[in-house]
Amino acid sequence: MAAARWLPLVVATALLFGGGGCRSKPAPKPLVYVSDEENGLVVAVDPVAATVVSKIPVGKRPRGIKVSRDGKKLFVALSGSPRGGPGVDESKLPPGDRAADGIGVVDLATLKLSGTLPSGQDPETFDLSPDGDTMYVSNEETAELSVVDVTSGYVKGRAHVGQEPEGVTVSPDGRHVFVTSEGDSEITAVDTATLAVVGHMPTGKRPRTVVFTKDGLTAFAPGEAGGNVTVLDAVAYKSLGEIPIHTDSPMPSGPRPMGAILSPDGTQLWVTCGRGGSVAIIDVASRKQVRSLDGVGDRPWGIALSRDGTRFYTANGTSHDVSIVDPVSGHVEKRVVVGGLPWGVAVSP
Repeated sequence: MAAARWLPLVVATALLFGGGGCRSKPAPKPLVYVSDEENGLVVAVDPVAATVVSKIPVGKRPRGIKVSRDGKKLFVALSGSPRGGPGVDESKLPPGDRAADGIGVVDLATLKLSGTLPSGQDPETFDLSPDGDTMYVSNEETAELSVVDVTSGYVKGRAHVGQEPEGVTVSPDGRHVFVTSEGDSEITAVDTATLAVVGHMPTGKRPRTVVFTKDGLTAFAPGEAGGNVTVLDAVAYKSLGEIPIHTDSPMPSGPRPMGAILSPDGTQLWVTCGRGGSVAIIDVASRKQVRSLDGVGDRPWGIALSRDGTRFYTANGTSHDVSIVDPVSGHVEKRVVVGGLPWGVAVSP
């Protein structure tokens, strides 16, 4: 009994002075993860040291990429369809490898591929429900949205959407998912409970992504071929107008709005401009572009916010690197060569 009375004191002393096995582990470094569509890799980058720390083989054509809600896994869309692009005659491309379609799952503790979830044909991007249990995947070639149970790996439903769906974003309350249609230049709103289509919203040409404001009342859709961002009433499912995008340093192709994220305080929208080589900064309240950060990289596409919210990262396809940008100064602080064809970018929590 005497030993038992002293046990709490011994444990407390060990905790106080760091003894035994109770010493806390240092927090892991935040890493930036980039999908390399050309080489079938996810590249892990240390943004502080500006170095590549790992290249993880995941499968064919990795594009859309996102960290799980619990921060333990990384999901990446994989496609067996051959890569096309502007000016490519798709009728001359080889047949697709449907066995390569899926959502790769990377264990972030080991930085290794641990499995693949089903996804429907030719997945390009996806989003997660607020609880992280359900995944919504765009199937570009079949004009569908596939709904996947993340735990069981079961495809529990599908919804027909517009042609060439790409961007997928779940509303903040989880009740709706918006899907961009490059082929139809519109966004389809789908009820997540019933998978019924509840709205169609016209956009600029070739909409790529959708970003909701934090209250879920408004959404923004960058249109690559239109050179603009469409403003959407996310409740009434209607378009409210378009924000023209410009670059301060003119590029032959002009701005090609692609990916987008909100600033941490929700007052600005940051939009990558693809072959325009820039990031457009839009004031959310006035719905006007207030600045162009030029010279970010060659064809910036994916964009993600740093963990502390003070920087953003862009995946630059044709310069084969990732840029680390201070949005306040507009300065590109570092560019990290990752090789291949960088497409999407995600940050560990």
